[in-house]
Amino acid sequence: MIKFFPDTKIFLQIGPLSIAWYAVFIMTGAYIAYIVSAKNLKKAGYFSEDIENVFMGALLSGFLGARLWYVLFYNFTTYLKDPISILRIQDGGLAIQGGLFAGVAFGYWYAKRKNLNFWHWADMVVPNILIAQALGRWGNFMNQEAFGGVVSEGFYKYFPLWFKDMMFIDGAYRMPTFFLESVANIIGWILIVLVLKKVTKLKRGDLVYAYMMWYGVTRFFIEGLRTDSLMFLGVIRIAQLVSVVFVVLGILGFMGVFRKFTKSPKPAILFDFDGTIMDTEACIVESYKAVFENHRPGYVLSSDELNSFIGPSLVATFSRYFDDHLIDELVLEYRTLNHELHDKHVRPMDGAIELLDALHEEGYPLGIVSNKAYSSLQLGLRQWDMEKYFDVVLGIDDFEIAKPDPKGINDAFEKMAVQRGSSIYVGDAVTDIIAAQRAGSFTIGYVFDKIREQSLIDSEANRVIYDLREILEILKEDHEWTTNMM
Repeated sequence: MIKFFPDTKIFLQIGPLSIAWYAVFIMTGAYIAYIVSAKNLKKAGYFSEDIENVFMGALLSGFLGARLWYVLFYNFTTYLKDPISILRIQDGGLAIQGGLFAGVAFGYWYAKRKNLNFWHWADMVVPNILIAQALGRWGNFMNQEAFGGVVSEGFYKYFPLWFKDMMFIDGAYRMPTFFLESVANIIGWILIVLVLKKVTKLKRGDLVYAYMMWYGVTRFFIEGLRTDSLMFLGVIRIAQLVSVVFVVLGILGFMGVFRKFTKSPKPAILFDFDGTIMDTEACIVESYKAVFENHRPGYVLSSDELNSFIGPSLVATFSRYFDDHLIDELVLEYRTLNHELHDKHVRPMDGAIELLDALHEEGYPLGIVSNKAYSSLQLGLRQWDMEKYFDVVLGIDDFEIAKPDPKGINDAFEKMAVQRGSSIYVGDAVTDIIAAQRAGSFTIGYVFDKIREQSLIDSEANRVIYDLREILEILKEDHEWTTNMM
């Protein structure tokens, strides 16, 4: 027998099984928080698999933590006498602060295990917990709990009748402290997520600290109005005690006190090759001209066409002009010609050696991710004794899916064992910038060819430079080395 809303506490009854309104509100809030957080995390270049794993792990850990926290501080001796009652969650009893501690602990463990930047994740996830908390409080409403002291009937003059009737508890109208906290949580989310990051320059962790301050202050005062608080030693409201700790830690963190005792790792710096580290434009142009002369004699490549060949993969370029069955042959011919022309036409970009010397000496992890074949990259690097600078060199044959897909950059992160959310990518084409943005990197567009200047500006790279040595000055600036904070 299926029954919807058999009483105010139950959403759905199927025989002996029931789904409580409390569970519906908690899970709906958690899902909305997940959707908002996942959108931010994907934009920052994190993988769906990690996002889903953290969400499920933190949800289950948070549920367990919320239950144990309640058991610990609500008549613990009674639960000890009847341990099986700890499992009877259908009787009620979850404490959000215990859930927060357990959920964050899982997130920290997972981040360390997967070499993810914990604080980067936390900034994009923790403030959204306010959404889940706001909706979860309406589960308290359906259970007629989390209420305050007695108020007059007139208190509910401007409230709907159904709301007023539900707040008639134990023979009297009660203050809707659940409602006050729900509204405060929504206001806090708006101020932290939508306002704070627009009015001040944020550091990593600041959104978490802002959450701690807001939630700590509002929970402290609202908890003082409740009549069903969990108590510590019978005299101290445990939620108020934790709130004070939250506020103190939040203030110290937002003021940067904790950052004085920690040192951020140097960001990994990845480069494109053609037109960024190495001036290969003449070599590329002459190689294409030779291939076209052999296979489409008399066809004159325009300057616009030649310019469009810089950046895309060989396969993508040749596919625009030749039948598919010829592509592999043309690619091989191009590479052979390109290698033959290397000594004559390839040289480092102005300032490249000076920049790489400085970065290498200062200990920055360096790498190359290019749509060029690995053998061609190695040829150019050996020619100018530049192999020593790079920890990782990846060509198109290493990651197969060309930029603007971020796979090559993601593979470089894994090989270099660097944390996503702390990296810089330098490239001279829009495809470079798009790939790096999708991987969550701080992006630097290098203008070598004025023809591509406007397209780099329009790409919304974090910075656009005209001299590679400008990177040394950018590194002195106070940045979080990622596409964006949220």
